[in-house]
Amino acid sequence: MMMKMKLDGFGIMVDDMGKMIRFYRDVLGFEIKEEEDTSNVFLIKDGTLFLLYRKKDLEKMTGNTFTYCSGICGHYEIALSVENYAAVDQAYEEVMNKGAVSVMGPVTEPWGQRTCYIADPEGNLIEIGSFQKE
Repeated sequence: MMMKMKLDGFGIMVDDMGKMIRFYRDVLGFEIKEEEDTSNVFLIKDGTLFLLYRKKDLEKMTGNTFTYCSGICGHYEIALSVENYAAVDQAYEEVMNKGAVSVMGPVTEPWGQRTCYIADPEGNLIEIGSFQKE
């Protein structure tokens, strides 16, 4: 029988910790209290552990080197939900005004979700969406 494992959270490996902290804190509103020169940042967002970990520190700790995507990366996404369709448009406008990179402006998909995509400063995809019309 396989040992039971529980998902605790996820991490993003980063190059520029300060830039990424400022984006997730100041643009997306995540509560981050660590200093910008730290090696890793832990926070809980809506009950999910979210970790920013500096790539060079991970490699030093593990004794390995890794390959990383560059540019806007479609390897995975961080999905954020908002209350309704209007909130998708409002959130998109707010994050764009704060310097987010647009990947796709708000659209209503055939499956009934209003969604948009932005990228963080290191190219990771972030979706903001809702299935609620009102």
